[in-house]
Amino acid sequence: MTRTRLPLRQVASARAGDKGDISCISVWVHDSRDYEAVKASLTPERVAAAYPALFRGRVERYELPGLHGLNFVMHAALEGGVNASLNLD
Repeated sequence: MTRTRLPLRQVASARAGDKGDISCISVWVHDSRDYEAVKASLTPERVAAAYPALFRGRVERYELPGLHGLNFVMHAALEGGVNASLNLD
């Protein structure tokens, strides 16, 4: 079996939101056959390493296999959130 490397945006969609200093990103895999590969490569450690300045706390991942989804919850994120940061969204 040959493994093809694709950008995540070709096999999944994502949505993001935040409340205070907690940020969430949900990833929804389009085809159930790609779910396990996305789950294996999109780890909490990888998300934290990709954005070290934005997510300074722990990153948790919740799996929704029946929906082919992953929900990431980042703590101590976005410089304290919109109400605590001088940066605008």
